[in-house]
Amino acid sequence: MATTIQLSQETKSLIATFGTKEDTYEHIIKRMYKLAVKEQLREFLLSSENTISLAEACKRHIEKWQK
Repeated sequence: MATTIQLSQETKSLIATFGTKEDTYEHIIKRMYKLAVKEQLREFLLSSENTISLAEACKRHIEKWQK
């Protein structure tokens, strides 16, 4: 089942720059979506948020497991 979405002519033209004459908008948007998902995963995996340095991890390890 197909749906219709409304885009400005400018947005339609921008999306079209990601494809060739043979590509449909469906194909272009799916390709863009796959790239966006990969980028989000990359950002998540490379994020330094909620991380500690190796030195800090070693310090915590020693404090916790030292006899």
